[in-house]
Amino acid sequence: MARKQFSDEDILKLLRQIELSLASGSDVATACRSAGVSDATYYNWRKRYGGMGRSQLHEFKTMEKENSRLKKIVAELELDKLILKESLDFLKPKV
Repeated sequence: MARKQFSDEDILKLLRQIELSLASGSDVATACRSAGVSDATYYNWRKRYGGMGRSQLHEFKTMEKENSRLKKIVAELELDKLILKESLDFLKPKV
């Protein structure tokens, strides 16, 4: 079976649909099957997106972008620091 790629909004809709099915009395396997996802996928999504609304999802995505940008900056600064240390060691007179 081909793997589907769901957008974050689609995931939130499916989680809400499964939660409504669970509230109406069906079990997890049946609710997931009716939504077209496995129960393992449901539990992974619930762990990541559980209780999140659309505004919180937007903030989450913004924070992820900012975090990746900051990680890139730190990596570049570490590389610059290592280059400067190596050049300092090379220029230092040996006794």
